[in-house]
Amino acid sequence: MGDAKEVLTNINRQEGIDYPVLTPNLKGLQEALNAGAREVAIFGAASESFSQKNINCSIEKSLERFKDVMIVSKENNVLVRGYVSCVVGCPYEGRIKPDIVARVSEKMLEMGCYEISLGDTIGVGTPGTFKEMLDVVMKSIPAEKLAVHCHDTYGQALANILLSLQLGIRVVDSAVSGLGGCPYAKGATGNVATEDVVYMLEGMGFDTKVDLPLLIQAGKYISDALERRSNSKVALAYSAKA
Repeated sequence: MGDAKEVLTNINRQEGIDYPVLTPNLKGLQEALNAGAREVAIFGAASESFSQKNINCSIEKSLERFKDVMIVSKENNVLVRGYVSCVVGCPYEGRIKPDIVARVSEKMLEMGCYEISLGDTIGVGTPGTFKEMLDVVMKSIPAEKLAVHCHDTYGQALANILLSLQLGIRVVDSAVSGLGGCPYAKGATGNVATEDVVYMLEGMGFDTKVDLPLLIQAGKYISDALERRSNSKVALAYSAKA
């Protein structure tokens, strides 16, 4: 996040696209506001160990910090999205209980987050464990207030997203070419590839309003720049046909 200000002040913003900035505390929020952010995101966890590693405080302490971020954000008419990490499993604690995920999510929603993104940070979720978690969370939070954020470490991301769609969730986080990972989750790959999500959604009849061939070009550009292989199966299939 060290170069978030540089990124935000140098991109060419497009009409109808949001550019949220991760803000773990008031200092991060102020830097985001100075850079012209109109939406920010707070990120907590359903694992005490991961919370300590990721943002250097307990779950309860993180929620206290977020309250201050929410107050200042509201004063500046800035939207806030909430992220909950390790909603299925944690690299330090193993299986995470769904009721902890629900409690953290509820508190973030009560603070004023317009949406809660449920993150399978290390990608260990399966449709079975993901449904178990969602069934508990959705007892108190409606589908229209939820998003899913699935890393593809074990190749289960699309299956978990499909399940979420079947339960009524309509917001999916993804990353071009499956970029990303987590420094505190050894072995975790990036978020599910946007190309693969778009391909699946369009095959299901959803109008994503995303130009898939152009998206694949963007993925190739960033993968080439980073000298890495794309993690998108759709992109690799398209390149094989070219």
